[in-house]
Amino acid sequence: MREVILLKQGEIVLKGLNKRAFETVLLSNIRRRIKPFGKFNVYSMQSIVYVEPETDDERLVRPCDLEGAFAACKTIFGIATLSRAVVCEKNKDTIVEFASNYLKEQLESVESFKVESKRADKTFPLNSIELSQYVGGLLQEKFPHLKPIMRNPDFTVFVEIREFAAYIHGPAVTAAGGLPVGTGGSMVALLSGGIDSPVAMYMMARRGVRVFPIHFFSPPYTSESAKEKVLELARILEAYCGRLTVNLVPFTQISEEIRNKCPEALATIIMRRFMMRIAERIAINKECVALVTGDNLGQVASQTAEALAAVEQCVSLPVLRPIIAFDKLQIVNQSREIGTYETSILPFEDCCTVFTPRRPKTKPNLTEVLKAESALDVETLVNEAVEKTEQIRI
Repeated sequence: MREVILLKQGEIVLKGLNKRAFETVLLSNIRRRIKPFGKFNVYSMQSIVYVEPETDDERLVRPCDLEGAFAACKTIFGIATLSRAVVCEKNKDTIVEFASNYLKEQLESVESFKVESKRADKTFPLNSIELSQYVGGLLQEKFPHLKPIMRNPDFTVFVEIREFAAYIHGPAVTAAGGLPVGTGGSMVALLSGGIDSPVAMYMMARRGVRVFPIHFFSPPYTSESAKEKVLELARILEAYCGRLTVNLVPFTQISEEIRNKCPEALATIIMRRFMMRIAERIAINKECVALVTGDNLGQVASQTAEALAAVEQCVSLPVLRPIIAFDKLQIVNQSREIGTYETSILPFEDCCTVFTPRRPKTKPNLTEVLKAESALDVETLVNEAVEKTEQIRI
């Protein structure tokens, strides 16, 4: 039996005249992601992406790993659902034979079933209802314990009559959805070691954004383990975001200057303003169109509306905050779903938590902030941090 993977497109089908451009990026992303699992032929027809092993000859040194490719496709943005399917001739009796063999284990383990057919090839002699009735009737003869139920059966057999063949599979698996990475522009995302920023980065990638993560570290106040924690978060996110290069910005000198020369209550606000300036400089160098943060309104003292406004005032690029209105439980649930939670809660502090003031200002006055910053050589500090930024390819 020849198995393939069928990928159903999501929002792309709504793109009208732009659809082909989105499809091209999606196919490129799929080919790159499944390359480690063997040689596959990947193409699209009628909003279905076909992933076909070029060979399944086990005598080859490296046969196609369909299971690995299937798992990789689940995390590719732009795909709504996916199924492993068996391919057969467009003949009603052949379809019954292949369905009974390919889905035997599932059909033997349930009590009720139904058949759903889709006839994309209108030259096929039976319409969808007739084909479902024919295949369902013969499958019940082969599996007498099965009871046909049209509403909420234990298992559904899907038959798709398409251009070149018939495809038989069980229920589809939900995929990542969203839009293909690379179709929504490029942005720089501030990635800390916490729970929120990885979720924000994931959500922007889901809208097709190519993300460049940036992390600020302050040795010896922050440990090497804290930096490795962030790199591990990037490795986890790469399954969704595609290729990632983490920009590691040394922040010790800036943190110490702020601590020594600025009012303690404003330290976090001024620190975050420096982060935004540096992120913007890196974004411009990379031709990015916006900055992304994991800010959540009211969650901590530096995330009040007044504080966010004071921080954003120092940059000209748009600042996007995809989780701004989420409650903490929603963010935690999303982080568990994408696999970043367990790494995020490891007890290694970042520079923001290390230098948190005892009584931070929750409603900073911008005039007061600018006056405090005047004690610092802002331009020189930013330039030095950008020049010393290290890039690590994940």
